[in-house]
Amino acid sequence: MIVTVTPNPSVDRTLEVEQLVRGEVLRAASTRIDAGGKGVNVSRALVANGHPTEAVLPLGGPDGHVLSRLLGDGGIVHRAVRVSAATRTNVTVSERDGTVTKVNAPGDPLSDRELDALVGATVDALADATWLVGCGSLPDGAPATLYRTLTERAHEHGVRVAIDTSGAPLAAAISVAPDVVKPNLAELSELVGRPLLTIDEVIDAAEAVRAAGPSIVVVSLGAHGAVLVDGGPPFLAVPPLVVPRSDVGAGDTLLAGFLASGAAGAASLRVGVAWAAAAVTLPGTSVPKPTDIDLDAVRVRRADDVDLLLGGVR
Repeated sequence: MIVTVTPNPSVDRTLEVEQLVRGEVLRAASTRIDAGGKGVNVSRALVANGHPTEAVLPLGGPDGHVLSRLLGDGGIVHRAVRVSAATRTNVTVSERDGTVTKVNAPGDPLSDRELDALVGATVDALADATWLVGCGSLPDGAPATLYRTLTERAHEHGVRVAIDTSGAPLAAAISVAPDVVKPNLAELSELVGRPLLTIDEVIDAAEAVRAAGPSIVVVSLGAHGAVLVDGGPPFLAVPPLVVPRSDVGAGDTLLAGFLASGAAGAASLRVGVAWAAAAVTLPGTSVPKPTDIDLDAVRVRRADDVDLLLGGVR
């Protein structure tokens, strides 16, 4: 059982257009609506591939009801903390050439009582859990220590923890040694305070983060794949060349695959990258099913044997 907690969930609305032209009136070729938020995406990917999960999240306002319905329709067991703040809506515009523009709304503040209720609901969900996954941004005004608190509480219950966030919340969580952290390149660069332009620089930065507490660091590199640093040789998993439709949520799908396959070295990294490669070929924040995933198309190499410039990677 993998429990996810998403402090700042969303309803994700996606519009597909031929080309985004600023200042023009455009007609969408298609639209879709999905349950959103990074932890929610992890749970959605797990369910699509037959892995048990429970999503913990605050819900409020009309779109909170919409989000709960979307989760239920998707077969996702969820534990809702009812809050007075309205659940946010994010909008993605996806162009035919694969360019994606996403506008994320801020999350309305939660009261101290509501934040305490979110922590309590998460702890209650850990009874049968093997992993707790804390993902995404925090609502406005929430303490940067929220993921640190959740990590400490999960470890008290013997549950392993994976954290996927950025900035101060990521730095605070690292100080109490989550088992896995999954920054992307920009988030890792911000964390270590320097640009990272090569695979060797990514490895060095990930090793520095690992030395601060986490057992495993997985760094997502967009179309270049992902790097794993876990105390053994570092590995790079490279996805096949695909025509992207939307990369929104691909990193969340990567983390879901990595954990679902046991978070065990290069083999799990390969699974995670295969799940993510499938996700980018799907519309909006759709998640791949087993029939979408091509594990054999992902190549795994020693990362320290690779000479690769990372300009333009997000």
